[in-house]
Amino acid sequence: MTIYERLGVTPIINAAGTNTRLSGGMMHPEVRAAMAEAADRCVEMPDLQAAASRAISQATGAEAGIVTSGAAAGLLLGAAACAAGLDVAVMNAIPFDMKRDRFVMARSHRNMYDRALAGAGCRIDEVGIPDRVSGAGIRDAEPEDFAAAFTDRTAGVLWVAQPWSEPALEDVVRVAHAAGIPVMVDAAAQLPPAANLRRFFEAGADLVCFSGGKAIGGPQASGILAGRRDLVASALMQMLDLDLPAAQFALPAEFACDAAARHLPRHGIGRPCKAGKEEIVGLIIALQRFVAEGDAPRTARLRARLDTVRATLGNAPGVTITDGPVPMLLITMDSPAEARAAEAQLRRRDIHVGQGRLRDGVLVVNPLALAERDLVPLGVALREACLSAL
Repeated sequence: MTIYERLGVTPIINAAGTNTRLSGGMMHPEVRAAMAEAADRCVEMPDLQAAASRAISQATGAEAGIVTSGAAAGLLLGAAACAAGLDVAVMNAIPFDMKRDRFVMARSHRNMYDRALAGAGCRIDEVGIPDRVSGAGIRDAEPEDFAAAFTDRTAGVLWVAQPWSEPALEDVVRVAHAAGIPVMVDAAAQLPPAANLRRFFEAGADLVCFSGGKAIGGPQASGILAGRRDLVASALMQMLDLDLPAAQFALPAEFACDAAARHLPRHGIGRPCKAGKEEIVGLIIALQRFVAEGDAPRTARLRARLDTVRATLGNAPGVTITDGPVPMLLITMDSPAEARAAEAQLRRRDIHVGQGRLRDGVLVVNPLALAERDLVPLGVALREACLSAL
């Protein structure tokens, strides 16, 4: 009997991707084994975060990094770091009575996840008219819009990484740094390609947030916040358990900013963002595996999964597999209504596919969270659902 059977929970086939609501993906046996080993001993958490920082710096080129309880936690901690720096008085004031509590953001970048900034007491000042997104024209926010929005209350800029994001990160960094304002990048789902681990820092970003539980293959409740050493140190101090005599605390050398803090803050706004020793170790191993595997072998491995599903589908019409770092299997139905009917039938069988293109009449199969045992049953279910929807 499996653990889920003991708990009365029905496992699903997750062909929708590493969605949190569907419990994310599955971890490699090496990652699971490392987490189990980590669970058997206790360590000093600053020392373990220092080890994570070394691994993150090697993978990203950033000065420092920490493991958080997810990319959204990284956004909250990053916002708190930009607002407070290493000023303990401001750390203690968050989320109230802050001198700098505003983030400037292109209106076309707004999304449900940017609410994480509110957890650190920060509000968003939107700039630009996203005509190209609404279909009303071709223009979006411009660097000058950011520059005009900066005030003495501006703590930072939030730039959301997507292939279509405008203005370019380099241009936003240029105007922000000219005003002495840090830039934080939400790159939660921008892996692969592995080059994106470094790309945003090479463009000048001060902080970058990645999800640990998506393509990296780490624990679902893990994320990376990496970037400038002083900002990462601030984030770490606002997350750690600091319930000890001040004389016993010192930030590890990897963060090298303890001299700037005259005393310890109270437990910070980021305490809910903490990662356990198991998640930190699991993410370190997963990150090292992700970098070592390389993009081409990873894409080939994911493509092989989809090839098996497609072979099981047989000669079903409208089936294609896309190119790219994460290939997708697309099933184009005759109408959106047929696609919705097929997707609903699959859900009744505890099978989930991507819903993002149902309005176009397309079912999307994402291979990231599929196990080998899922492939043939998924293909059979897709064939039956598509035929019954016709």
